[in-house]
Parts: sequence; structure tokens; C-alpha cells
Amino acid sequence: MWLLIGIIAIVATFINLFMYITGKDYKLAMAMGLSFTALTLCAEYTLISDWVEVKDWAAIEDVVPGMERALWFLTSISILLNIAPIFLERKRNKSK
Repeated sequence: MWLLIGIIAIVATFINLFMYITGKDYKLAMAMGLSFTALTLCAEYTLISDWVEVKDWAAIEDVVPGMERALWFLTSISILLNIAPIFLERKRNKSK
């Protein structure tokens, strides 16, 4: 489930950037990109919670350390890419 939601988050982020580049209203796509990023993190947390409930310590030991770094990195990139149009728009408006 988290993989599907993560792919939707990536697609929404690229739609956000595309809409900004083409001069269209990008704010809904930005909100969707950030929302699906948050839902991806929740889905991943649920997966790990399920492993804890069944005491699958091997899965936790194998997956969690690497996924932690990946989730921090990908979430940071998602936030930066989704809010980049806001900063670019402000910079463009100041230079006018």
C-alpha cells in the first residue's frame, strides 16, 4: 500500500512542477503531493507496527534502518520540490 501511495505522491509532485512551469494554478497539486507524502509515511508506519504486533524482529532489523534514511531523504525532497514553486513565484514577484 505504501508503495502505491508513494508513487501517487511522486506523480502529484511532478504535476505540481509541470503546472507551475506552464503557468497554471499549481496549489491543489502541491497540496496533493504533500498529502500523499504524509499518507506514505503513515502507511509505512502501519507496516512496521504490524511487524511489531507479530514480533517479526528480523523484518524490523532488516528494513527499518535503511527505510529510516530513505524516508527522511525522500520526504525532505518531496517537501522541497512541492514548495519550490511558492518560493520561485515570490522571487519572480519581488523582481518585478
